[in-house]
Amino acid sequence: MIEILNPAELVRARATGTLVADILHTLKGRITVGTNLLDIDRWAKAMIIDAGAVSCYVDYAPSFGRGPFGHYICTAVNDAVLHGLPHDYTLADGDLLTLDLAVLLDGIAADSAISFVVGASQPAESLAMIGATERALSAGIAAAAPGARIGDISHAIGSVLSEAGYPINVEFGGHGIGATMHQDPHVSNTGRPGRGYQLRPGLLLALEPWVMADTDELVTDADGWTLRSVTGCRTAHSEHTIAITDDGAEILTLPSLTRP
Repeated sequence: MIEILNPAELVRARATGTLVADILHTLKGRITVGTNLLDIDRWAKAMIIDAGAVSCYVDYAPSFGRGPFGHYICTAVNDAVLHGLPHDYTLADGDLLTLDLAVLLDGIAADSAISFVVGASQPAESLAMIGATERALSAGIAAAAPGARIGDISHAIGSVLSEAGYPINVEFGGHGIGATMHQDPHVSNTGRPGRGYQLRPGLLLALEPWVMADTDELVTDADGWTLRSVTGCRTAHSEHTIAITDDGAEILTLPSLTRP
């Protein structure tokens, strides 16, 4: 299903996006060396419930997971990149952490992810990889406009990631979003311009470039959820939910403190 939001629904989508971004911003500021992943999950749960929202993950049970997910946020460390199941792990100096959060508020979902390095040790390779996903995300957003096609977004994202020297996995990518977290169309992280669904105002997309340092192959943990690089290399993931407007694309998942 491809959902097109009306103006009233778009107002609600902005509120959901801001909530997701504010929770991620708060968590990043609270996380230090010694923070446990289960504490992050508890903090996310409290903020979601206090806002009168609902986690998109707790009851999430797709065919590829061992569901339901049962937690409120995805926490992926170092070689883990997607669907990181929170568990009893204490973050160490230099760990690369990805937080991926999807929330439903007033009937509209928003989805966003950030990667950052914990502590004083900031390995250059990790920062470069994070930077590449952030640049790719910006390029994808710049390519998203009414009349453009999904392939234009995929091509923009893939060009940045390829130029940075990273292999690209096409099993998991961006997606439509609206009344539910995952909808059509799929947005691959590489592709050919001019192909695919034509973008229309009111369409919401979650764009999420992610890479692994030296491979495009994933392996699933024994927990049935966490996806890791098959070689054990580090990974990074950046994601925003955007709305296609008459003029281009509006980023919905920006923290309230950055909005005018």
